[in-house]
Amino acid sequence: MGRKMVSLAGFKGSDHILEIGPGLGALTLLLAGSVHKIIAVEKDPLLAAKLQKQLDIEGIHNVTLVTGDILRLDFGDRRFFGEKSMGVIGNLPYNISSPILEKLIQNRESFHRAVLMFQAEFAKRVSASPGGREYGAMSVLIQYFARVSPLLEVPREAFFPVPKVDSMVLELDFKRPYPHKALDEASFKRTVKGAFSHRRKTLMNSLKGSLTALSKGEILEVLERCSIDPGKRAETLSIQDFLNLNEAITSLS
Repeated sequence: MGRKMVSLAGFKGSDHILEIGPGLGALTLLLAGSVHKIIAVEKDPLLAAKLQKQLDIEGIHNVTLVTGDILRLDFGDRRFFGEKSMGVIGNLPYNISSPILEKLIQNRESFHRAVLMFQAEFAKRVSASPGGREYGAMSVLIQYFARVSPLLEVPREAFFPVPKVDSMVLELDFKRPYPHKALDEASFKRTVKGAFSHRRKTLMNSLKGSLTALSKGEILEVLERCSIDPGKRAETLSIQDFLNLNEAITSLS
């Protein structure tokens, strides 16, 4: 499975790569021979020590192993990260998938592309299209900042011991975000999260509960201006719909 994932990633010989959670090096050892440099961040010091020993045995010198928490790592630290845009690879645990994506997006100027394995349920939410139950605020915001492409579905039987869930590999291309930009990205995020704050409610009622600075009449006005039915639910709106909606809301202030 590691060989397939490295092949799908398609990183080049000149690439600098951030690997998240290398463990015992299933991806690291395969990738080291085909890229220029790897910064591998491993939280578990015992696994890091074992991997370093294996790297030394195999004479691999283009891997810098960092023992620490990826969520606490400073991507501006020039000891590890230079001026060159990096690729990212990793098999992400479910409990930190969302905060890692958020951190990568916040630092997206440092990364050109990420190829990451997630639990299938989470990956489907990230890559979901409007209209489905998986589609939510996370889908909209991640797809706004990066083009998301499913690369591989991985059945649980591909691993030993066999986990309880299937997995999926996604590519996030930070150099190909959604083509239209929000006038104010912080406001755009608030609008998206507000629209999904009560998924089972209509868009009108969700926005009324989250955009407390606006009256019901003003919310109806912006929805009408965007040709959005107030009786719809947030999961039916496209990224462009949310951009239009946010622009209309911003124009009232």
